[in-house]
Amino acid sequence: MKIKIFTIILCSLASLCNAQTTSTIKSKRKAIVDFDAYEKLIPEVKAHRKNKLIDLPTFLKMAKEKGAVILDTRSDSLFKRKHVKGAIHLNFADFTQQNLLRIIPNADTKILIYCNNNFIDDQANFASKVVVPVLVKKKIAPISLALNIPTYINLYGYGYRNVYELSELVSILDKRITFEGTYAN
Repeated sequence: MKIKIFTIILCSLASLCNAQTTSTIKSKRKAIVDFDAYEKLIPEVKAHRKNKLIDLPTFLKMAKEKGAVILDTRSDSLFKRKHVKGAIHLNFADFTQQNLLRIIPNADTKILIYCNNNFIDDQANFASKVVVPVLVKKKIAPISLALNIPTYINLYGYGYRNVYELSELVSILDKRITFEGTYAN
C-alpha cells in the first residue's frame, strides 16, 4: 500500500514538473535575433572589407607585427589538428562580446583571419565548402560558403575594425607558411 501511494505521489510530481516545463516552452517571447539589423550592417561591412583582403606575403608580414593576432574561428577539433602557426582560437560558435574581449581586449588590435577555404591539398584538416549548387531564379548557381565572411561581419559588429582577411588559396605545401597542431607535419 505504501509503495502504491509513493508511486502515485511520484507520478503526480512528474506530471506537475512536465506541465511547468511545457508552459515555459510555450512562451511567446521572440528570440534575440534581428535579421534586419544584420542585413543593414552587410553593405557597411562589405565596403570596409574591400580594402582588407590581403595576399599571403602581406598576411605573413602583418602576422610578425607586434600585437597582431591571427584568429582561427574553425572548430576546436580542426584547430587542434592543424592551424597557422601562432594562431589563437575562438570557435565561431563561441563568439560573444565577453569571449572576444577576453582574447582580444583592444578593438584596435590588428586581427588576421583565415578559414578552410584558404587552403588546398589537405581536405582532412582544411575541408572547404567551395561550391554548393543552389537554385537561383530557376537556374543552378554555385555559391561559396566560407567561415571568413561571418567571422569578418561579426568582428566588425563587435567593434573590431582592424581586421584583415587572407584572400588567397594557398597550398599547405607552400614553404612560406608554417602550420602547427597534431597533424601539422
